[in-house]
Amino acid sequence: MTICRIQRNNAEQRMADMANRAWGPERNRDIVAGPKGEADPEIEGTDLERAGKDQILRLIDARFKGKQLEVLVEALFKAKGYTTYLSPEGTDGGRDILAGNAPSGFGGPKLCIEVKSGSGPIDRPTVDKLIGAIQKFNADQGIFVAWNGFKQNVQEELANMFFRVRLWTSDDVLEELMAHYDKLDEEIRARLPLKQIWVLADIGDA
Repeated sequence: MTICRIQRNNAEQRMADMANRAWGPERNRDIVAGPKGEADPEIEGTDLERAGKDQILRLIDARFKGKQLEVLVEALFKAKGYTTYLSPEGTDGGRDILAGNAPSGFGGPKLCIEVKSGSGPIDRPTVDKLIGAIQKFNADQGIFVAWNGFKQNVQEELANMFFRVRLWTSDDVLEELMAHYDKLDEEIRARLPLKQIWVLADIGDA
């Protein structure tokens, strides 16, 4: 008896894709395909490390939108040994996650973490809300995670906050995930299946 429009997490496009697959399940290979849906490029002349990272980033972008990106970042800090508090959906007071070191969560550094998965780069006023939250929650430092990066002037204007605020982009999140992947909980690893491989760093003329 209720009419609604489901539009979060790119729902319309995902429904269209499901219809094109005869309503079959979403496959990892379809998510991580290049922008033209092409197969993996030839090894010759390809930056395999960058290509692999781009595939992982596309999978994260598809599987962890909106609040789910906060869940992923919280899981990452748990894997790093922090005790965390994840804010419920809605107003968060300028922070999505509180994190403290040691099993009790009372150890330092005490962190305020803000996570944004929106479509555009983050501006200075948005980062200032995190700075206010650091003071409000009596935290030591803050981390702002912006999946799509920051406007050009933000990093320069925050030079005086170097010892209190860190700005993370999607590449920073990925580096941390790769460093602590084996300590992530099983549910996160099931949604983000990764395997480490070894390749030659530089073939050269040797």
